[in-house]
Amino acid sequence: MTKDELLQRITARKLKSDDLDAIVEIDYKVLGNRRPPYWKQKIEEMGNEKLSKSLVVEIDNAVQGFIMGTVSGWEFGVPNTIGWIDTIGVNPEYQHKGVATFLFTSIIEEFKKDGVENIYTLVKWEAWDLMSFFKTIGFTRGDMINLEYKLK
Repeated sequence: MTKDELLQRITARKLKSDDLDAIVEIDYKVLGNRRPPYWKQKIEEMGNEKLSKSLVVEIDNAVQGFIMGTVSGWEFGVPNTIGWIDTIGVNPEYQHKGVATFLFTSIIEEFKKDGVENIYTLVKWEAWDLMSFFKTIGFTRGDMINLEYKLK
């Protein structure tokens, strides 16, 4: 199947609590760990937020990717015109086929509805594939600095 054929079969919708099993499975396929309690809590937190913009993509009526994001609520002096991408995951079978870009484009539309002007995310420095993806879709270094305090 070509990338264009795949993109014709893909749809995005709001993430629901019923998507838990599919998200756990995608996470397992990507990272090799099954973490149902972690994802259950994360979905509950995202679902309870009025400004959650979390989405899933379905291909042939099956969840094959997700993106979790929120609109800032003036935390730490960050205005509510800031959107945050927390997590993105795509079934390895559909990686490098435009699915993650489709997810990002879809969440941008959700952010625009709330007047978001800038989108932020955090990426580990060593995650070159993820850094490359974000750079390809237009991310640059932002004006915030990640600070860390290590507890040996």
